[in-house]
Amino acid sequence: MSNIVAKDSTPTRLEGKFKAIVVCWFLGLGSLVAWNSMLTISDYYYALFPTYHPSRVLTLVYQPFANVTMLILALYESKLNTRKRNIGGYILFTASTFGLIVLDLATHGAGGIGPYLGICALVACFGIADAFVQGGVMGDLSFMCPEFIQSFLAGLAASGALTSGLRLLTKLIFDKHHNGLRDGTLFFLAISTMLEFVCIFLYAYIFPKLPIVKHYRAKAASQGSKTVAADLAAAGIQTGDVEPEERLSNTELLRQNWDYILDIYLIYVFTLSIFPGFIFENTGAHHQLGAWYPLVLMALYNVWDLISRYIPLIECLKLENRIGLMVSVLCRYLLIPAFYFAGKYADQGWMMLLTSFMGLTNGYLTVCVLTAAPKGYKGPEQNALGNLLVVFQLAGIFSGVALDWLWDL
Repeated sequence: MSNIVAKDSTPTRLEGKFKAIVVCWFLGLGSLVAWNSMLTISDYYYALFPTYHPSRVLTLVYQPFANVTMLILALYESKLNTRKRNIGGYILFTASTFGLIVLDLATHGAGGIGPYLGICALVACFGIADAFVQGGVMGDLSFMCPEFIQSFLAGLAASGALTSGLRLLTKLIFDKHHNGLRDGTLFFLAISTMLEFVCIFLYAYIFPKLPIVKHYRAKAASQGSKTVAADLAAAGIQTGDVEPEERLSNTELLRQNWDYILDIYLIYVFTLSIFPGFIFENTGAHHQLGAWYPLVLMALYNVWDLISRYIPLIECLKLENRIGLMVSVLCRYLLIPAFYFAGKYADQGWMMLLTSFMGLTNGYLTVCVLTAAPKGYKGPEQNALGNLLVVFQLAGIFSGVALDWLWDL
Protein backbone atom coordinates (compact mmCIF):
# COMPACT_ATOMS: atom_id res chain seq x y z
CA MET A 1 0.00 0.00 0.00
CA SER A 2 1.23 3.48 -0.84
CA ASN A 3 1.52 6.21 1.73
CA ILE A 4 -0.62 9.31 1.87
CA VAL A 5 0.50 12.23 -0.31
CA ALA A 6 1.75 15.44 1.18
CA LYS A 7 -0.86 18.00 1.97
CA ASP A 8 0.49 20.64 -0.39
CA SER A 9 1.17 18.39 -3.36
CA THR A 10 -0.75 18.89 -6.58
CA PRO A 11 -1.00 16.41 -9.43
CA THR A 12 1.31 17.21 -12.32
CA ARG A 13 -1.30 15.68 -14.63
CA LEU A 14 -4.97 15.34 -13.77
CA GLU A 15 -5.19 11.67 -14.73
CA GLY A 16 -8.71 10.33 -14.85
CA LYS A 17 -10.45 13.73 -14.71
CA PHE A 18 -12.77 13.03 -17.65
CA LYS A 19 -13.61 9.57 -16.32
CA ALA A 20 -14.34 11.07 -12.91
CA ILE A 21 -16.67 13.66 -14.47
CA VAL A 22 -18.56 10.89 -16.28
CA VAL A 23 -18.82 8.79 -13.11
CA CYS A 24 -20.05 11.84 -11.14
CA TRP A 25 -22.75 12.34 -13.77
CA PHE A 26 -23.94 8.76 -13.35
CA LEU A 27 -23.80 9.05 -9.56
CA GLY A 28 -26.03 12.12 -9.79
CA LEU A 29 -28.36 10.25 -12.12
CA GLY A 30 -28.66 7.39 -9.64
CA SER A 31 -29.22 9.75 -6.72
CA LEU A 32 -32.56 11.03 -8.00
CA VAL A 33 -33.74 8.50 -10.56
CA ALA A 34 -35.76 6.70 -7.87
CA TRP A 35 -37.62 9.81 -6.77
CA ASN A 36 -38.08 11.15 -10.30
CA SER A 37 -39.47 7.75 -11.22
CA MET A 38 -42.12 8.24 -8.56
CA LEU A 39 -42.98 11.67 -9.91
CA THR A 40 -43.21 10.61 -13.54
CA ILE A 41 -45.45 7.59 -12.85
CA SER A 42 -47.88 9.78 -10.95
CA ASP A 43 -50.39 9.32 -13.80
CA TYR A 44 -50.48 5.61 -12.91
CA TYR A 45 -50.93 6.30 -9.19
CA TYR A 46 -53.66 8.86 -9.93
CA ALA A 47 -55.48 6.09 -11.83
CA LEU A 48 -55.11 3.71 -8.84
CA PHE A 49 -55.65 6.26 -6.05
CA PRO A 50 -57.70 9.12 -7.55
CA THR A 51 -58.78 10.56 -4.18
CA TYR A 52 -55.43 10.33 -2.36
CA HIS A 53 -53.50 13.18 -4.11
CA PRO A 54 -50.46 10.94 -4.86
CA SER A 55 -48.04 13.56 -6.22
CA ARG A 56 -48.53 15.80 -3.18
CA VAL A 57 -48.88 13.19 -0.45
CA LEU A 58 -45.95 11.05 -1.58
CA THR A 59 -43.74 14.15 -1.80
CA LEU A 60 -44.84 15.14 1.69
CA VAL A 61 -44.03 11.63 2.98
CA TYR A 62 -40.62 11.66 1.33
CA GLN A 63 -39.40 14.96 2.69
CA PRO A 64 -39.55 14.53 6.51
CA PHE A 65 -37.50 11.34 6.30
CA ALA A 66 -34.98 12.99 3.97
CA ASN A 67 -34.73 16.14 6.13
CA VAL A 68 -34.43 14.49 9.55
CA THR A 69 -31.92 11.91 8.29
CA MET A 70 -29.86 14.57 6.53
CA LEU A 71 -29.82 16.80 9.61
CA ILE A 72 -28.53 13.96 11.79
CA LEU A 73 -25.90 12.98 9.22
CA ALA A 74 -24.74 16.61 8.83
CA LEU A 75 -24.25 16.95 12.59
CA TYR A 76 -21.99 13.89 12.66
CA GLU A 77 -20.47 14.06 9.14
CA SER A 78 -16.88 14.35 10.40
CA LYS A 79 -17.14 10.98 12.17
CA LEU A 80 -18.94 9.03 9.42
CA ASN A 81 -17.50 6.52 6.99
CA THR A 82 -18.45 8.20 3.69
CA ARG A 83 -17.87 5.03 1.69
CA LYS A 84 -20.36 2.98 3.72
CA ARG A 85 -22.79 5.91 3.79
CA ASN A 86 -22.91 6.33 0.01
CA ILE A 87 -22.87 2.66 -0.91
CA GLY A 88 -25.60 2.00 1.67
CA GLY A 89 -27.68 4.80 0.17
CA TYR A 90 -27.44 3.42 -3.37
CA ILE A 91 -28.29 -0.08 -2.13
CA LEU A 92 -31.38 1.30 -0.36
CA PHE A 93 -32.40 3.15 -3.53
CA THR A 94 -32.09 -0.05 -5.57
CA ALA A 95 -33.97 -2.20 -3.06
CA SER A 96 -36.80 0.33 -2.63
CA THR A 97 -37.37 0.79 -6.36
CA PHE A 98 -37.40 -2.97 -6.83
CA GLY A 99 -39.83 -3.08 -3.88
CA LEU A 100 -42.31 -0.95 -5.85
CA ILE A 101 -42.29 -3.58 -8.60
CA VAL A 102 -42.76 -6.43 -6.10
CA LEU A 103 -45.58 -4.58 -4.33
CA ASP A 104 -47.45 -3.93 -7.57
CA LEU A 105 -47.06 -7.53 -8.70
CA ALA A 106 -48.13 -8.88 -5.30
CA THR A 107 -51.29 -6.72 -5.26
CA HIS A 108 -51.99 -7.19 -8.98
CA GLY A 109 -52.08 -3.43 -9.44
CA ALA A 110 -54.95 -2.98 -7.00
CA GLY A 111 -55.88 0.34 -5.40
CA GLY A 112 -56.99 0.82 -1.81
CA ILE A 113 -55.39 2.01 1.39
CA GLY A 114 -53.17 -1.07 1.95
CA PRO A 115 -51.10 -0.81 -1.25
CA TYR A 116 -51.02 2.99 -0.86
CA LEU A 117 -49.49 2.70 2.62
CA GLY A 118 -46.95 0.23 1.23
CA ILE A 119 -45.97 2.74 -1.44
CA CYS A 120 -45.67 5.44 1.24
CA ALA A 121 -43.31 3.21 3.25
CA LEU A 122 -41.07 2.68 0.21
CA VAL A 123 -41.13 6.41 -0.52
CA ALA A 124 -39.92 7.01 3.07
CA CYS A 125 -36.99 4.71 2.26
CA PHE A 126 -36.25 6.87 -0.79
CA GLY A 127 -36.06 9.88 1.53
CA ILE A 128 -33.57 8.17 3.84
CA ALA A 129 -31.46 6.98 0.90
CA ASP A 130 -31.51 10.48 -0.60
CA ALA A 131 -30.08 11.95 2.62
CA PHE A 132 -27.34 9.31 2.68
CA VAL A 133 -26.30 9.80 -0.94
CA GLN A 134 -26.83 13.47 -1.78
CA GLY A 135 -25.19 14.79 1.37
CA GLY A 136 -22.45 12.16 1.28
CA VAL A 137 -21.52 12.64 -2.37
CA MET A 138 -21.86 16.44 -2.27
CA GLY A 139 -19.62 16.58 0.80
CA ASP A 140 -17.13 14.27 -0.91
CA LEU A 141 -17.04 16.29 -4.13
CA SER A 142 -16.87 19.66 -2.36
CA PHE A 143 -13.14 19.21 -1.67
CA MET A 144 -12.48 18.14 -5.27
CA CYS A 145 -12.71 20.30 -8.39
CA PRO A 146 -15.91 22.27 -9.20
CA GLU A 147 -16.38 20.33 -12.44
CA PHE A 148 -17.17 17.23 -10.38
CA ILE A 149 -19.91 19.07 -8.49
CA GLN A 150 -21.32 20.47 -11.73
CA SER A 151 -21.34 17.01 -13.32
CA PHE A 152 -23.03 15.46 -10.29
CA LEU A 153 -25.69 18.20 -10.31
CA ALA A 154 -26.16 17.74 -14.06
CA GLY A 155 -26.68 14.03 -13.40
CA LEU A 156 -29.39 14.89 -10.86
CA ALA A 157 -31.17 16.93 -13.53
CA ALA A 158 -30.54 14.25 -16.16
CA SER A 159 -32.43 11.78 -13.97
CA GLY A 160 -35.50 13.98 -14.36
CA ALA A 161 -35.06 14.41 -18.11
CA LEU A 162 -34.33 10.70 -18.60
CA THR A 163 -37.28 9.51 -16.51
CA SER A 164 -39.61 11.95 -18.27
CA GLY A 165 -38.40 10.76 -21.68
CA LEU A 166 -38.68 7.11 -20.73
CA ARG A 167 -42.13 7.68 -19.26
CA LEU A 168 -43.37 9.36 -22.43
CA LEU A 169 -41.87 6.51 -24.46
CA THR A 170 -43.38 3.73 -22.34
CA LYS A 171 -46.75 5.51 -22.31
CA LEU A 172 -46.61 5.76 -26.11
CA ILE A 173 -45.64 2.09 -26.52
CA PHE A 174 -48.07 0.62 -23.99
CA ASP A 175 -50.90 3.14 -24.23
CA LYS A 176 -53.08 1.01 -26.53
CA HIS A 177 -52.37 -2.29 -24.75
CA HIS A 178 -54.62 -3.93 -22.20
CA ASN A 179 -53.24 -2.82 -18.82
CA GLY A 180 -50.86 -0.67 -20.85
CA LEU A 181 -50.47 2.00 -18.17
CA ARG A 182 -49.45 -0.60 -15.59
CA ASP A 183 -47.16 -2.54 -17.95
CA GLY A 184 -45.39 0.67 -18.98
CA THR A 185 -44.93 1.66 -15.33
CA LEU A 186 -43.41 -1.71 -14.37
CA PHE A 187 -41.06 -1.65 -17.35
CA PHE A 188 -40.05 1.88 -16.43
CA LEU A 189 -39.35 0.93 -12.79
CA ALA A 190 -37.24 -2.02 -13.93
CA ILE A 191 -34.99 0.31 -15.95
CA SER A 192 -34.68 2.66 -12.94
CA THR A 193 -33.68 -0.26 -10.69
CA MET A 194 -30.90 -1.28 -13.08
CA LEU A 195 -29.53 2.29 -13.24
CA GLU A 196 -29.35 2.47 -9.45
CA PHE A 197 -27.59 -0.90 -9.27
CA VAL A 198 -24.93 0.38 -11.72
CA CYS A 199 -24.23 3.29 -9.34
CA ILE A 200 -23.30 0.87 -6.54
CA PHE A 201 -20.63 -0.64 -8.76
CA LEU A 202 -19.36 2.74 -10.02
CA TYR A 203 -18.97 4.25 -6.56
CA ALA A 204 -17.55 1.13 -4.91
CA TYR A 205 -15.05 0.00 -7.56
CA ILE A 206 -14.42 2.65 -10.24
CA PHE A 207 -14.52 6.11 -8.66
CA PRO A 208 -12.10 5.55 -5.70
CA LYS A 209 -9.36 4.17 -7.98
CA LEU A 210 -9.15 7.15 -10.34
CA PRO A 211 -5.82 8.99 -9.79
CA ILE A 212 -7.34 12.47 -9.49
CA VAL A 213 -9.91 11.24 -6.95
CA LYS A 214 -7.18 9.56 -4.92
CA HIS A 215 -5.21 12.81 -4.95
CA TYR A 216 -8.06 14.96 -3.63
CA ARG A 217 -9.03 12.42 -0.98
CA ALA A 218 -5.44 12.02 0.17
CA LYS A 219 -5.10 15.79 0.37
CA ALA A 220 -8.28 15.99 2.48
CA ALA A 221 -6.95 13.23 4.75
CA SER A 222 -3.68 15.14 5.19
CA GLN A 223 -5.77 18.09 6.42
CA GLY A 224 -7.40 15.94 9.07
CA SER A 225 -10.46 14.48 7.32
CA LYS A 226 -11.43 11.07 8.70
CA THR A 227 -14.38 10.51 6.34
CA VAL A 228 -12.20 9.48 3.38
CA ALA A 229 -10.15 6.75 5.10
CA ALA A 230 -12.24 3.81 3.82
CA ASP A 231 -12.29 5.13 0.25
CA LEU A 232 -8.52 5.63 0.31
CA ALA A 233 -8.06 2.11 1.68
CA ALA A 234 -10.18 0.77 -1.20
CA ALA A 235 -7.80 2.57 -3.57
CA GLY A 236 -4.72 1.10 -1.86
CA ILE A 237 -3.64 4.18 0.11
CA GLN A 238 -2.93 3.94 3.81
CA THR A 239 -3.70 7.18 5.65
CA GLY A 240 -1.95 6.40 8.93
CA ASP A 241 -2.13 8.80 11.86
CA VAL A 242 -2.45 12.42 10.76
CA GLU A 243 -2.60 15.28 13.21
CA PRO A 244 -5.95 16.98 12.47
CA GLU A 245 -5.75 20.65 11.55
CA GLU A 246 -7.95 23.18 13.26
CA ARG A 247 -11.16 23.70 11.26
CA LEU A 248 -14.15 26.01 11.38
CA SER A 249 -17.19 24.73 13.25
CA ASN A 250 -20.53 24.20 11.52
CA THR A 251 -21.84 27.34 13.21
CA GLU A 252 -18.96 29.42 11.82
CA LEU A 253 -19.49 27.93 8.36
CA LEU A 254 -23.18 28.81 8.53
CA ARG A 255 -22.39 32.37 9.60
CA GLN A 256 -19.87 32.89 6.80
CA ASN A 257 -22.14 31.38 4.15
CA TRP A 258 -25.59 32.50 5.28
CA ASP A 259 -26.38 34.00 1.85
CA TYR A 260 -25.50 30.78 -0.02
CA ILE A 261 -27.58 28.83 2.51
CA LEU A 262 -30.54 31.18 2.00
CA ASP A 263 -30.08 31.04 -1.78
CA ILE A 264 -30.29 27.25 -1.98
CA TYR A 265 -33.23 27.19 0.42
CA LEU A 266 -35.24 29.78 -1.53
CA ILE A 267 -34.47 28.20 -4.90
CA TYR A 268 -36.16 24.98 -3.84
CA VAL A 269 -39.01 26.57 -1.88
CA PHE A 270 -40.13 28.23 -5.10
CA THR A 271 -39.59 25.22 -7.38
CA LEU A 272 -41.31 22.66 -5.15
CA SER A 273 -44.25 24.96 -4.41
CA ILE A 274 -45.13 24.49 -8.10
CA PHE A 275 -43.49 21.23 -9.16
CA PRO A 276 -44.94 18.59 -9.21
CA GLY A 277 -48.24 19.19 -7.31
CA PHE A 278 -49.39 22.33 -9.13
CA ILE A 279 -48.35 20.81 -12.47
CA PHE A 280 -50.59 17.77 -11.93
CA GLU A 281 -53.56 19.33 -10.17
CA ASN A 282 -53.84 23.08 -10.88
CA THR A 283 -52.93 23.68 -14.51
CA GLY A 284 -56.53 24.08 -15.60
CA ALA A 285 -58.38 22.76 -18.64
CA HIS A 286 -57.11 25.22 -21.26
CA HIS A 287 -55.21 22.62 -23.28
CA GLN A 288 -55.75 19.84 -25.80
CA LEU A 289 -53.24 17.29 -24.50
CA GLY A 290 -55.46 15.42 -22.03
CA ALA A 291 -53.56 12.97 -19.79
CA TRP A 292 -50.33 13.82 -21.64
CA TYR A 293 -50.35 17.45 -20.44
CA PRO A 294 -48.69 17.06 -16.99
CA LEU A 295 -46.16 14.60 -18.44
CA VAL A 296 -45.21 17.09 -21.16
CA LEU A 297 -44.87 19.91 -18.60
CA MET A 298 -42.66 17.72 -16.39
CA ALA A 299 -40.52 16.77 -19.39
CA LEU A 300 -40.08 20.44 -20.34
CA TYR A 301 -39.05 21.35 -16.79
CA ASN A 302 -36.58 18.48 -16.56
CA VAL A 303 -34.98 19.09 -19.97
CA TRP A 304 -34.41 22.80 -19.31
CA ASP A 305 -33.19 22.05 -15.78
CA LEU A 306 -30.61 19.71 -17.33
CA ILE A 307 -29.52 22.12 -20.08
CA SER A 308 -29.13 25.02 -17.66
CA ARG A 309 -26.74 23.07 -15.42
CA TYR A 310 -24.15 23.16 -18.21
CA ILE A 311 -24.40 26.94 -18.75
CA PRO A 312 -22.00 27.75 -15.83
CA LEU A 313 -19.28 25.79 -17.65
CA ILE A 314 -19.09 28.84 -19.95
CA GLU A 315 -17.00 31.07 -17.72
CA CYS A 316 -18.47 34.38 -18.90
CA LEU A 317 -22.00 33.13 -18.15
CA LYS A 318 -21.24 31.84 -14.65
CA LEU A 319 -22.73 33.98 -11.87
CA GLU A 320 -20.50 34.10 -8.78
CA ASN A 321 -21.29 37.53 -7.35
CA ARG A 322 -23.05 36.91 -4.04
CA ILE A 323 -25.41 39.87 -4.34
CA GLY A 324 -26.21 38.94 -7.93
CA LEU A 325 -27.08 35.41 -6.87
CA MET A 326 -29.41 36.62 -4.13
CA VAL A 327 -31.21 39.08 -6.43
CA SER A 328 -31.63 36.40 -9.11
CA VAL A 329 -33.07 33.94 -6.61
CA LEU A 330 -35.57 36.48 -5.24
CA CYS A 331 -36.66 37.57 -8.73
CA ARG A 332 -37.99 34.06 -9.44
CA TYR A 333 -40.75 34.70 -6.92
CA LEU A 334 -42.24 37.28 -9.31
CA LEU A 335 -43.37 34.28 -11.38
CA ILE A 336 -45.86 33.07 -8.75
CA PRO A 337 -48.72 35.35 -9.95
CA ALA A 338 -47.86 34.38 -13.54
CA PHE A 339 -48.32 30.68 -12.73
CA TYR A 340 -51.59 31.42 -10.94
CA PHE A 341 -53.13 33.31 -13.85
CA ALA A 342 -51.71 30.90 -16.44
CA GLY A 343 -53.33 27.99 -14.60
CA LYS A 344 -56.65 29.83 -14.37
CA TYR A 345 -56.96 31.55 -17.73
CA ALA A 346 -54.06 31.02 -20.16
CA ASP A 347 -53.61 28.34 -22.78
CA GLN A 348 -51.01 25.56 -22.76
CA GLY A 349 -48.33 27.65 -24.50
CA TRP A 350 -47.98 30.07 -21.60
CA MET A 351 -47.80 27.29 -19.03
CA MET A 352 -45.14 25.50 -21.09
CA LEU A 353 -43.12 28.72 -21.31
CA LEU A 354 -43.30 29.37 -17.56
CA THR A 355 -42.45 25.75 -16.68
CA SER A 356 -39.46 25.80 -19.03
CA PHE A 357 -38.18 29.06 -17.52
CA MET A 358 -38.59 27.64 -14.01
CA GLY A 359 -36.44 24.64 -14.98
CA LEU A 360 -33.87 26.88 -16.66
CA THR A 361 -33.40 29.10 -13.61
CA ASN A 362 -33.54 26.22 -11.12
CA GLY A 363 -30.64 24.31 -12.65
CA TYR A 364 -28.48 27.34 -13.42
CA LEU A 365 -28.75 28.91 -9.96
CA THR A 366 -28.27 25.56 -8.19
CA VAL A 367 -24.94 24.94 -9.93
CA CYS A 368 -23.76 28.54 -9.40
CA VAL A 369 -24.46 28.41 -5.66
CA LEU A 370 -23.14 24.91 -4.92
CA THR A 371 -19.89 25.35 -6.88
CA ALA A 372 -19.12 28.80 -5.47
CA ALA A 373 -19.75 28.14 -1.77
CA PRO A 374 -16.94 25.62 -0.97
CA LYS A 375 -14.15 27.69 -2.54
CA GLY A 376 -11.38 28.83 -0.21
CA TYR A 377 -11.90 26.26 2.55
CA LYS A 378 -9.89 23.21 3.66
CA GLY A 379 -11.06 19.70 2.82
CA PRO A 380 -12.88 18.89 6.10
CA GLU A 381 -14.59 22.30 6.02
CA GLN A 382 -15.67 21.82 2.41
CA ASN A 383 -17.09 18.42 3.28
CA ALA A 384 -19.04 19.92 6.18
CA LEU A 385 -20.28 22.86 4.09
CA GLY A 386 -21.41 20.51 1.30
CA ASN A 387 -23.50 18.58 3.83
CA LEU A 388 -24.95 21.78 5.31
CA LEU A 389 -25.96 23.07 1.88
CA VAL A 390 -27.82 19.83 1.19
CA VAL A 391 -29.58 20.15 4.59
CA PHE A 392 -31.00 23.51 3.56
CA GLN A 393 -31.71 22.35 0.03
CA LEU A 394 -33.87 19.55 1.44
CA ALA A 395 -35.44 21.98 3.92
CA GLY A 396 -36.37 24.20 0.98
CA ILE A 397 -37.87 21.23 -0.85
CA PHE A 398 -39.94 20.31 2.21
CA SER A 399 -41.14 23.90 2.69
CA GLY A 400 -42.07 24.13 -0.99
CA VAL A 401 -44.01 20.88 -0.87
CA ALA A 402 -45.96 22.11 2.18
CA LEU A 403 -46.70 25.50 0.55
CA ASP A 404 -47.83 23.72 -2.63
CA TRP A 405 -51.10 22.84 -0.86
CA LEU A 406 -51.98 26.55 -0.70
CA TRP A 407 -52.86 26.46 -4.41
CA ASP A 408 -56.07 24.60 -3.45
CA LEU A 409 -57.30 27.35 -1.12
